[in-house]
Amino acid sequence: MAWSTRELAELAGTTVNTVRHYHRLGLLAEPDRRYNGYKQYSVAHLVCLLRIRRLVALGVPLSRIGAAMADGQVPAEVLREVDAELAAEIERLTKARADIAAILRDGAPADTPEGFESVGPRLSEADSSLLHIYGRLYDDDAMKDLRRMVEADTDPVNAELDALPPDADEATRQDLADRLAPAIAQNLTDYPWLREPGARLSTSEHAGMQTFIDAVVSVYNPAQVDVLTRASVLALQRLDSGQDPAAAS
Repeated sequence: MAWSTRELAELAGTTVNTVRHYHRLGLLAEPDRRYNGYKQYSVAHLVCLLRIRRLVALGVPLSRIGAAMADGQVPAEVLREVDAELAAEIERLTKARADIAAILRDGAPADTPEGFESVGPRLSEADSSLLHIYGRLYDDDAMKDLRRMVEADTDPVNAELDALPPDADEATRQDLADRLAPAIAQNLTDYPWLREPGARLSTSEHAGMQTFIDAVVSVYNPAQVDVLTRASVLALQRLDSGQDPAAAS
């Protein structure tokens, strides 16, 4: 019995392009050709192709299949490596499904930073951008604290900060900084590591802090950066003088 490339591919449940790819890799021997130049595959080719497909289905890399075909078996250590990779992929997919479920449940944007799905609908573009970056800078415990901060933050002053135009006048900036300072002071009290975050960074302190500064300057306009700077200074002054963080200015 002899088959064409298309017939062989159909029998093996694959495609003509896949068969040709295996030829190029040297995994499947080229067959003899008929008088008209068409390839004619035998049972041996079919068995070889099915063996390759079985190993591919198990997750064995094509780069390891050639040696396995030559030796007649795949070394146990290769199967163990593949099994470990599959376990990691299953864990990744399981987490992805859980994240998607949370996004759908909370009506959050699909690109909401990981762990912030519950507050995703009310995150500003700047908030979301910064949280994505923070996820690369801070450790898991720090990110949990940041999530608690965001969840507890319902002060409308933040919406005013998000809407602040770059040409906001002096009075508007100072008023906003005065009203923003108590919330910042409260966060610094509740999460002391914010004052010296070096121990919570997953990268070097210099690189982490420089990235933080660059990110803030990039996602906020100059007026917003000015307000945040003023509010942070006021918050630190409030704490250093022993004032109640939550007290009005």
